[in-house]
Amino acid sequence: MFLLIEGINRVVWGPPTLILILIMGTYLTVRMGFVQLRLFPRSVRKFFALSDRQNKTEGTSSFQALCTALAATVGTGNLAGVAGAIAIGGPGTIFWMWVFAFLGMATKFAEATLAVRFRQRNSSGEYVGGPMYMIRSAMPKKLRWLAGVYSFFGVVAAFGVGNATQINTVISSIRNTVSVFGGSVGRGFELSLGIPLAILIMWMLHKGATGIGKITEYLVPLVAFAYIVICVVVLWMCADRILPCLGMIVTSAFSPAAATGGVVGSAIVVIRTGASRGVFTNEAGMGTASIAHAAAKVAHPCEQGLMGIMEVFLDTIVICTLTALVILCSGIAVPYGKDVGVQLTNDAFCQLLGPWSSVFLSATLSLLALATVLGWGVYGARCAQYLFGENVWKTFVILQGVTVVVGSVLGTGAVWILAETVNGLMAIPNLIALAYLSPELLRLTKEYKTASGICRKPQRLLRQREGVGRVVN
Repeated sequence: MFLLIEGINRVVWGPPTLILILIMGTYLTVRMGFVQLRLFPRSVRKFFALSDRQNKTEGTSSFQALCTALAATVGTGNLAGVAGAIAIGGPGTIFWMWVFAFLGMATKFAEATLAVRFRQRNSSGEYVGGPMYMIRSAMPKKLRWLAGVYSFFGVVAAFGVGNATQINTVISSIRNTVSVFGGSVGRGFELSLGIPLAILIMWMLHKGATGIGKITEYLVPLVAFAYIVICVVVLWMCADRILPCLGMIVTSAFSPAAATGGVVGSAIVVIRTGASRGVFTNEAGMGTASIAHAAAKVAHPCEQGLMGIMEVFLDTIVICTLTALVILCSGIAVPYGKDVGVQLTNDAFCQLLGPWSSVFLSATLSLLALATVLGWGVYGARCAQYLFGENVWKTFVILQGVTVVVGSVLGTGAVWILAETVNGLMAIPNLIALAYLSPELLRLTKEYKTASGICRKPQRLLRQREGVGRVVN
């Protein structure tokens, strides 16, 4: 079974999918005038302004939508996924994660913008959106079946990428922490953690999308900030190694054998691993985050697009890079060619800070994984509602709880490969929708730049767009 999943993964994450993501990211970057660079300062200002005035709007605020999206992206992939990428493909995989993240900022801007543009209201008065609504509302009838395909993959991914993978990594991290202090775990250890986690997660998911947004707007910034601070402290302790490690990342992106002792000698493996793990962490090209961004109350669709840029920047450029540098600067031996997961990250922190850091890492990983399950719970539930109707939420919550228990006892390798495979499948219908709707995206972007004064024209256009994201029939 594992060999079958691995074979499918090689096909899904083969040259066609990577080229498709690369072409779309490049196309959007060029056509929108390098929006991730030109609007980046505005994205930063908007981010900090929103964080200061959260909870001052009815419904889901722009900051809550961003935090829900970050909850789904900033998770085990930033700690375990990065470690696995370095072990499988060498340090050069981080360089390709940067490349795809840079292009992914434009892609995520496009996803969030179009999600707001084509969102709808459900019977409860909540905004709902995402690739499935974009496809159904704006694409030809002969292509609308892609909305159902995307939603199906979304439901499956919510159980794998957004649940089993996260829980499995948490269990592995706690087991490693116990072993660091000379302890051991007995039979039933996984279930003793999995069952309480399942109950907690079901209780939180039962609160619905708005309730989850209120949880994530506090949980995600707090945990992410704490992790960033501890990484900065660690790197300050070995500051003299940072530049050599950055150089190794760049050089081994093109000649991996030099850094891995010949274990990894193919640049294709490096690019493929960096791309797939990069997409796993920031989800640019998958369209999932647009489901969260669609709920935001904003004056113009591009206002939420700015938060899409920040989402990728914080997730990959900041947090993933910090994790990679801690691993490489620690000087620990990397077992190249093997997917070691979170254990490598744990060993790196313990090497530099001592055994106590293992406790901090496990706590951080557990909280980020919990946030990811909540964020993906929203994604999966929305996809399920699209397929089966709004009343399916409670059933979905129960199934998520069951998956938490199952995920706690699964093997790491099979879970990660299955997660990557579903990621690749989700990207295809989303990228088709982005390509088809690119003229509308370009119109909205130009309008926003004009209204914001970037093109030196009156700002009344932005005020006229107040309440945009109306119901699309």
